[in-house]
Amino acid sequence: MSHPVEALEERLQYRFQNRDLLVRALTHRSASADKPPSAVAEDCDNEQLEFLGDSILGFVASEALVAKHPFVREGQLSQWKAHLVSATHLHDCALALELGAYLRLGKGEERNGGRERRTLLANAVEAVIAAIYLDGGIEPARNFIREHILGILDSAQEIELIGLLNHKSVLQERTQALGLPIPRYSTVETSGPEHAKVFTVEARVGSGFVSRATGTSKKAASQQAAQLLLEKLDSAQQN
Repeated sequence: MSHPVEALEERLQYRFQNRDLLVRALTHRSASADKPPSAVAEDCDNEQLEFLGDSILGFVASEALVAKHPFVREGQLSQWKAHLVSATHLHDCALALELGAYLRLGKGEERNGGRERRTLLANAVEAVIAAIYLDGGIEPARNFIREHILGILDSAQEIELIGLLNHKSVLQERTQALGLPIPRYSTVETSGPEHAKVFTVEARVGSGFVSRATGTSKKAASQQAAQLLLEKLDSAQQN
């Protein structure tokens, strides 16, 4: 059972003029399954809002990254942005907002744990962004995104961790967004003495993208290989 949306406004730090927009943003399409066809309106779920919110989030994230890091190269900015708009990060943001408690789900989705489902929660965050935008314009939407999604940018250590340690997860999110096969990693060579081994890891996305990197651990080598693949994907998209 979902909580009253009025309580969510306090968490969002935004008061809606048209609260129906917020209700729609929280309504999963499964909720329609419990209603007769004649009672289901075309705009009763959050899928269109999710579509709009994704674009608004991408724009505001890009804007914030360029403003905060004016001398960083495009490839690095793309990696940071990919993490900030990823389902993994948005799921974390939804959990912080306790958004799952306010979702409107069908009985089947409720039984199957929809309130904790990563994709469902991430999509709801995007829908809420669109609802705020449609209700109050770009400024309140920008404020919400900066406060609840881009707060990580205020920590130099956190933003460095995204860039340096999260290449594998960023690559997986990127390939999913582009409709490409999931990345595969394999150790192709091990050299050096037992106490100082060097590993060579190959990262592969389908048959078109391959990279290799070395490191003193398989984890370090695979992260470096993922970074090289991200750069290749960036180049391919620009050409």
